[in-house]
Amino acid sequence: MNPAPLQFAEAFGNEVADKRLDILRRLRDASSISEAARGAGVSYKAAWQAIEVLSNLAGTALVEKAVGGSGGGGARLTPAGEQLLEAAQLLAQARNSVLSVLEKRQGNTLNLSTLGGLGLRTSMRNQLPCRILSVEYRSNAAWVQLELPHGAQLLSKITQESAELLGLQAGMQALALCKASAVTVHSEASGLPDYNQLWGYLFGSIEAAPGSEVSIQLHPGLQLVGFSSRDAAPRAGDQAVAWVDPSAVVIALAG
Repeated sequence: MNPAPLQFAEAFGNEVADKRLDILRRLRDASSISEAARGAGVSYKAAWQAIEVLSNLAGTALVEKAVGGSGGGGARLTPAGEQLLEAAQLLAQARNSVLSVLEKRQGNTLNLSTLGGLGLRTSMRNQLPCRILSVEYRSNAAWVQLELPHGAQLLSKITQESAELLGLQAGMQALALCKASAVTVHSEASGLPDYNQLWGYLFGSIEAAPGSEVSIQLHPGLQLVGFSSRDAAPRAGDQAVAWVDPSAVVIALAG
């Protein structure tokens, strides 16, 4: 039986912006997952998670156990793992070439740091460019404070391993993603937690019934889709506040 083809596009996602491929490279050089994790500055658990995710996305095993040797065994890349690293290098060279052309072009007004989001294919309708303000680790979770372009802040709660693999640090540009179903829209902030409140104005052409899907303009060029609270029937032009559970906010790096 012929092996399944390696899924390059799925493995790379929206660009190699996290530490997964770095871990794979270090594993190739050290033949040890522990050494790869130590060199990448992540836990052993996070390194294994990176390998498992990449293998799932690529559709084939990228790492195999190595038997024997002076160290009594270890791990090594499969031919597919070697192919993936080669493809990553070629893609990085091509990407840098394209960005270099755009950066030298006069009159460029694009935020090139977030263009990687154009390659995202996801059911999450809310994709907001942001900047990381802080990363705090507590209770085996990472609490990431994000700042949107108009100054509003958004809190995201992700696993510690995910934060390690993304290499999250203050000052980094990112994308905040969340499903529309995770956003509740209210006419006032009474009773809401004092975090993740995003204020704006409803836009549309018709009155929405309670519980309906609505859109909020947070800032010119920045919209958020959610569902109105059950006790409100918002109308276009009304001021409203959206609230998002931190656990529903996913962080993506645009590379």
